[in-house]
Amino acid sequence: MAALSALIKAALIHGLAVAAAVLVALALPDLWPGTGPAVGWLGGGLVLLAGAVLDLHRRLARRERETQRRLETLQKSVDALAERLDQRIALVAEAATPAATHETVLQEVKLLQTLVARLGESRFSGEREPPRASRPARPVPRDAMPASQAPRSPDLRPAAFGEAPPMDDAGVLEAVRDALAADRIDIHLQPMVSLPQRKHRFFEVFSRVRAADGSLILPDRYLEIAEREGLIATIDNLLLVRCIQLIRETERRQHAIGFFSNISAATLSDAEFMRQFLDLMARNQSLVPKLVFELSQQELRAGGAVTMGILSQLARIGFRFSMDRVTDLDIDVDALLRHEIRYLKLDCGLLLDPAMTLRIEDVRRRLDGTGIDLIAEKIETETQLDAILRSGIDFGQGYLFGEPRPARKPP
Repeated sequence: MAALSALIKAALIHGLAVAAAVLVALALPDLWPGTGPAVGWLGGGLVLLAGAVLDLHRRLARRERETQRRLETLQKSVDALAERLDQRIALVAEAATPAATHETVLQEVKLLQTLVARLGESRFSGEREPPRASRPARPVPRDAMPASQAPRSPDLRPAAFGEAPPMDDAGVLEAVRDALAADRIDIHLQPMVSLPQRKHRFFEVFSRVRAADGSLILPDRYLEIAEREGLIATIDNLLLVRCIQLIRETERRQHAIGFFSNISAATLSDAEFMRQFLDLMARNQSLVPKLVFELSQQELRAGGAVTMGILSQLARIGFRFSMDRVTDLDIDVDALLRHEIRYLKLDCGLLLDPAMTLRIEDVRRRLDGTGIDLIAEKIETETQLDAILRSGIDFGQGYLFGEPRPARKPP
């Protein structure tokens, strides 16, 4: 029916063009005195030619629209086929390698057992040594915390996170130990997006300590105490194991999503844990590209031979790194490349400081073509984002794109 309608429409257009050409050929000598019949027929021919050109343009435009519709339909079919193929590959891989999966789980359990045993040793030694005198809570400076763990505003913390009631240092220490023993160190995720598309490309992974009543002990309350009592490495190591479990669980559903995880100097210097972790990851190479380790500028500059040696081992396996909490823009780009640091996080306030414009531009110029991407963090408003977009930053992170949310626990 549609073809018949198009045929009738084309015949009608052709008929009108011929009629107009004949009319011009016959009427032109009468309307323009002194012209002969030949001029009239020439004018008619020109009208007929113009009609043919317009009809050709109309048919080409229609064909282009039809081709575009077919391409869109074909693309949808290809996307659906690719999705089904990915699902089939994931199912086949899962069914074909039960032994490898079983071995991975056993290694993860072994790592967790090591951490629990270490916690028991710490608790036992703590029982023999009287607890230190309690002191009033002293918040950890913002710069000492991972960017994603720093609260946005003191007034918003209780409502946003369900903060635990005030405790002295001894109470916080006991709550942290109990949370470790009872597996109440929760993983939270905050999205990192590509700019300007705002598509989720990564998630930053960090820990929240949950008390027995379900309330959260915020990092600015427990980090200093945990580090002082030798528990910070256990928390970091547990977070790392949970992160691997999370990546393995989400790998079947989101192939293009990566995860950033802070790794401290305490973890890097923990020889026993790192040996087991490197062995685990060497046996699970498919997980390596999904995880980016994040270290502060201060830790990287202060890293000794042991720390940098562990980083080199991680890099040889295939890990990449990110440098955050940058305060000094005198950055050695060659050193970043040598240590496989492929991401550089800069605070939104630093990026938008007019006094730093020239230095930021110099950093961007020196990073061009190196494969090191810039990430603007702590973006909270559309106004800030507009300014960041004008500076050509690759990725963004902050409350504007999503607050940290609890991750679903792996089975």
